[in-house]
Amino acid sequence: MNLSAELWAFSLVMAIGQFSPGPDMLLLTRTALAEGLKAGWLMVAGIVTGLAFHATLAIGGMAVLLASGDILSLIVKVLAAAYLFWLALGLAKKPTGGEGEVVISKRSPYLRGLFCNLLNPKVLVFFAGVVAPFLTGEHPSWWPLALWSIIILEGLLLWCLWVWLLQIKKIRQAYRKAGRMIDLAFALGLIALAINLLGSAA
Repeated sequence: MNLSAELWAFSLVMAIGQFSPGPDMLLLTRTALAEGLKAGWLMVAGIVTGLAFHATLAIGGMAVLLASGDILSLIVKVLAAAYLFWLALGLAKKPTGGEGEVVISKRSPYLRGLFCNLLNPKVLVFFAGVVAPFLTGEHPSWWPLALWSIIILEGLLLWCLWVWLLQIKKIRQAYRKAGRMIDLAFALGLIALAINLLGSAA
């Protein structure tokens, strides 16, 4: 496989992985629907900042720390689960915002997105698993930077596009009508992810 084909293959795998259901996607979707375009894009910036950190560690080979099952892995997973429970609690509270919107935190969308991504060790493990095959064999010196750039730029562009699509009038109107039920569904999804994370830490 030539370098161009490898980069395309890596881009496709990363796109599928980043759009798979998880804490980032759940939180971003709910925020874009409930709080609008600006909040959604700020959250994308926070998530992508976290991605940059995880991608740096993964490409540098540090994912072994979380895959080894040692005490560091346990601490990170417990912290991540606690944060997901906290987000779920915020979503499950009685709506306090205008037009049926729920204010889940006074913390900025950027920080919510950043912490959600940073406290998800599965992001690092996923990146490490995907990146490893593309680092084997003969590659030029700029190759690791190319993989890192694809992770960051793809996350930024695709998630910004997703937030923009969620601003379509009919979608937002449907959310306002069923916003409470949607928020509770998102809360249950976050709780399920937290329980699954704690189960993997046991």
